[in-house]
Amino acid sequence: MEMKKYILFLLMPFLLLTSCSQYDEPIPEEDLNEKTLFMYLPWSSNLTSYFYQNIKDMETCIEKMGGLHNERVIVFISKTSTEASLFEIKYENGECQRIDIKPYSYPAFTTETGITQILEDVISYAPAKRYSMIIGCHGMGWLPVKASRALRSQEKLHWDYTDRPLTRYFGGTTSEYQTDISTLSAAIENTGVKMEYILFDDCYMSSIEVAYELKDVADYLIASTCEVMAYGMPYATMGKHLLGTPDYKAVCDDFHEFYSNYSVPCGTLSVTDLSKIDEMASFMRYVNSIYSFDDYQRGQLQNLDGYSPTIFYDFGDYINLMLEQNVAPENMKYEFEIRLNELVPYKTNTAQFFTATRGPIKINHYSGITTSDPSVSQRAVEKDKTKWYYATH
Repeated sequence: MEMKKYILFLLMPFLLLTSCSQYDEPIPEEDLNEKTLFMYLPWSSNLTSYFYQNIKDMETCIEKMGGLHNERVIVFISKTSTEASLFEIKYENGECQRIDIKPYSYPAFTTETGITQILEDVISYAPAKRYSMIIGCHGMGWLPVKASRALRSQEKLHWDYTDRPLTRYFGGTTSEYQTDISTLSAAIENTGVKMEYILFDDCYMSSIEVAYELKDVADYLIASTCEVMAYGMPYATMGKHLLGTPDYKAVCDDFHEFYSNYSVPCGTLSVTDLSKIDEMASFMRYVNSIYSFDDYQRGQLQNLDGYSPTIFYDFGDYINLMLEQNVAPENMKYEFEIRLNELVPYKTNTAQFFTATRGPIKINHYSGITTSDPSVSQRAVEKDKTKWYYATH
């Protein structure tokens, strides 16, 4: 018996080496799914029923398509503030079924470590050549969670209103269930995966500050400059353009068709090509080095939120007005327009955007992406700490 133990002890390093090499061996490319779409729906209190409707709409889309084609759809949803589950939408015999994968418990939903683990579970369970991500919850653009916590007692936020149509914060309505964009970016980076696109089914996420934060972990950002109605994206029709090879123009077209005929006919959506944002940052660094914005004309800018002071201004309108104020040469204005159209190749908007704080507001200028650079709101006091600000000032 002692001799057997001794032999086993001598062989152990080789056994471990063999085991590790088999585990770490990459899956052959021909065995990978073409794509995995991950719907991430963390705890957002008053939006849970809408999340289930989003899932049902995606299933309706898959059924209309006659199933998935060498791709998989994985869903993470928080059932309560402390419980969540991961499941797969499977298409069999003409209908979709939900196959449970794994349960989770808070705080795994919101921390970098927790989100990394969730993403790694998805990648392990449904390995693919390409990954895309849909995030559904409340949203407040690039603003850090601590800013929301510090200022919450001073002014109602858009999700605090219960006497008017509900809109969608990246996380819940209180800070313990909210996630900073930098945390999301770090979690994705930890996996070594770059998302084909990240779609934020949340308010205010089409922001130049958000886009710059995500530029190294996704190819495209699909999001709204303004508040998104609680129903969210119309996945029953839009879903087919998000599956397979994305058709970003069709995504915008379906969104516009749906919200033009919605009970509250308000909606904005845009697609940002994150490969172009470094070029825009270099251009803006030069502009900011020679020009400054006349704050007395801030009131002329297109606001895209319902807050006072404004937090999110139309990025294109802001830069164009700055160039006009400083009588910039025409070739500089032209160069900006070229870069902006490359950065945001697809966008759509209704005549008005909805805000829970002030009701519908007319849209006169819409570039598809916002900035907080000219904001004097106390909520935006940390704008000079964003990666975008460091890159452009």
